[in-house]
Amino acid sequence: MSTEDGAAALAIDFCGLRLATPLVLLSGCVGFGEEYTRVEGFSNRDAGAVCLKGTTLEPRLGNRPHRVYETPDGMLNAIGLQNPGARHVVDTILPQLDFTETRFIANVSGSTVEEYVAVTEIFDDSPIDAIEVNISCPNVKAGGVAFGNDPEMSARVVAACRAVTSKPLITKLSPNQTDIADNARRCINAGTDAFAVINTLMGMAVDIESRTPVIGNNQGGLSGPAIKPVALLKVHQVHRVAREHGIPIIGQGGIVSASDALEFIIAGASAVGIGTALFYDPLLLPKINAGIADYLARHGLGSVAELTGTLQLHG
Repeated sequence: MSTEDGAAALAIDFCGLRLATPLVLLSGCVGFGEEYTRVEGFSNRDAGAVCLKGTTLEPRLGNRPHRVYETPDGMLNAIGLQNPGARHVVDTILPQLDFTETRFIANVSGSTVEEYVAVTEIFDDSPIDAIEVNISCPNVKAGGVAFGNDPEMSARVVAACRAVTSKPLITKLSPNQTDIADNARRCINAGTDAFAVINTLMGMAVDIESRTPVIGNNQGGLSGPAIKPVALLKVHQVHRVAREHGIPIIGQGGIVSASDALEFIIAGASAVGIGTALFYDPLLLPKINAGIADYLARHGLGSVAELTGTLQLHG
């Protein structure tokens, strides 16, 4: 396979958007699309899409420190959605992004259904390519229960956002729930166009000398290779529901190599998210792209789509 053929094989169609590669840079890991561009050799062109940092209606300072803690094979974070507010992002940050390099996806967050709607409306009237709905946020009207852990509340948020935008809507599913497949089914009925599977698992680290949590928020989201087996299973479970409706999935959780990415694609992902791995190898993207292209060539496959969901279960 020539270099040109390899590049063509990597391109995917995702909710009507053509992505140059199946790699998506995950929300919270690349700031507002410019953070890694300061690293020599890094290019957003190596990613099919970039998910911007989680954005709320009003500016937020986020949680008190410590916010990040390295764990064996992973990372805990509790940033607390620090961001300058949706209007600032649209008016000041988006005009600075080069939309010829890659696709940009907004990440909508909120503490009420009304806030999700307001932020979605602001991004709907912008050049953003798609909108990711972060339903892992706590619902202040329901005692802090995360929207994403209750299928009914998840569907309410998706339906409300669907009503105010025609842009592709990606629902980011939480693994911290009883039945992720049931949640996915309800979100499909509510109008989602795609899924991001999974968000972080909840975890904790303890300082044994002070006998206090290391994270200032007491608990945080666990990401990195430690969660990969869980993420793979969740992608498989959601794919079994989503494939009936032609709903694509961004598979994510612990991907650090082309082999990892290929596992997610085989399990049912149309695209794969890269996040925590960038913290220790900012130049990882070309390596993963090359590895996927090589695999496709060796197996006589002309596209990533031909590989998606080809997992053969035992028995």
